Amino acid sequence: MALKINKDAVYRAAKPKTTDYSINDGGGLFLFVGTTGSKLWRFVYVFDSKRKKISFGAYPDNTLEIARRKAEEARENVANGIDPAGVRSENKKAKLLIKLNDDRVNDGLPILNSFKDLAIQWLSSEAHTTNATTKKKKTERLERSAFPYLGDMPIKQIKSSDILAALKPLIDKKQLSTAHRLHSEISAIFAYAIVHNYTDYDVAQPVAKQIPAQKIKHRAGITDPNLFGQLLRDISNYQGTFITRLAFRLSPLLFQRPGEIRQMLWSDVDLSACEWRPYISKTDFYHIVPLSTQAIAILEEVKTLTGNVKYVFPSSRGDGRPMSDNTIRTALKSLGYESDVMTAHGFRTTASTLLNEQGWSPDAIERQLAHSPRDQVRAAYNRAQYLEERRRMMQAWSDYLDGLKNGAQVLPFKKIG
Repeated sequence: MALKINKDAVYRAAKPKTTDYSINDGGGLFLFVGTTGSKLWRFVYVFDSKRKKISFGAYPDNTLEIARRKAEEARENVANGIDPAGVRSENKKAKLLIKLNDDRVNDGLPILNSFKDLAIQWLSSEAHTTNATTKKKKTERLERSAFPYLGDMPIKQIKSSDILAALKPLIDKKQLSTAHRLHSEISAIFAYAIVHNYTDYDVAQPVAKQIPAQKIKHRAGITDPNLFGQLLRDISNYQGTFITRLAFRLSPLLFQRPGEIRQMLWSDVDLSACEWRPYISKTDFYHIVPLSTQAIAILEEVKTLTGNVKYVFPSSRGDGRPMSDNTIRTALKSLGYESDVMTAHGFRTTASTLLNEQGWSPDAIERQLAHSPRDQVRAAYNRAQYLEERRRMMQAWSDYLDGLKNGAQVLPFKKIG
C-alpha cells in the first residue's frame, strides 16, 4: 500500500476546477478540493465490509503532517478491529460531557452519573416514604462523610476499597452506629443505580463485614426506688438557671426522649386539655402525652418566662434555638451522677422498669414511651385503647414520685381501675 505519495507543495498548489476532485496521498488519505477552493482532508477505509469516510479537517490549518498522523492512527484502529468513526464519536461525546459537567459544577450541580448525582436521585426517589427530618439526617451524613471521598467519582468506577476509605474515619473514631447507617445508605444508592442501569454491582456489599459490630450500650438509669427518691430530692435542690431547673424537674414526670423535651413547642402544649402532642420523628407519628397536675404546674411556671417564644425551654443564648442537648446531662453530672449511673435518657428506663413492676399494662407503658408498633393498625388501636389508662398512669406516676421525693416508705402503688 503506497503511502505519502505527494509532497506538501502539491497540495498547496492545488486549484479549484469546474468540479470537485480529490488528490490521493496513499493509505486512504485524500485531499478533497472543492469548486469554491476549499480543501479538506478525508480518510477512506473499509470496516465490517462497508466503505466509510471521515474528515481530518481543513488544509492548511491541518497540515500534511497532521493529516498523515491522524491517518496512521485510523489505520491502526482498523487493523485492531476498531472503527475510527466510532472513536471520533466517543471523543466528541467525551468532550461534550466534560463541557456539560463543567457547566453543572459552575451551577452548583453534581457531575452526571457520579456518586453524588445518584445519591441525590435516590434521596428524591424515596422522599414520599421518608419524613423531612430523616431525609435531612441522611443528606447531612452523606455530605459529611461520603461525598468528600466518593462524590465526584463515576458510579461505575467506585470500588469496595473506596467505600471502605469513606467509612474508615468513622470506624477509627468508634462511631460505629453512624458507620453502619452510612454503609446502608451507600448500599441503597447502589441498588438504585443498578435498577436504573447506571451500574451492575453493589460494591458496598463486601464492605459490610469490615465494619465492627456495634456493642449495644444501654443508657444508665436508676431503678431502685430509694436511690431514685434521693435523685428527685437532688433535682429539687438543683441551683441551675430557672429554665434548666424546670426542664430537669419535668423530665422524670414525662419520661420522654431528652431531645423531645428540650425541643418542646408551646404550639404542641394544650394546658386546658392537659396534653402535650409532639411529633415523634423517630417513630413518625404524633404522640399524646397526658400531663399530670404536677407537670401542668411546672409548665405554667415556665410559661411566665417563655410563653411568648417558640420553645418551652429555649437556649440561654437567645438565638431562637432550643435548650442544648447537653444541659440535663451536665446538670446530672453537677449533682454527682456520672453517665454510668444516670443519664437524661435514663428517666425512661426508670419509668419503664418501675411501672412494669407495679402492674400497669405493658402496652400502655410502651405507648407512653412512644414505642410505636410496626403494625399500623395495632398502633392506631393502641392510641385509642390506652389513652385513658395512660392518663391515670401518668397522674399516679407523678404522685408516686412526690412520695419518693418526700421520703415516703417505698411501696408499690396500685393502678387506679
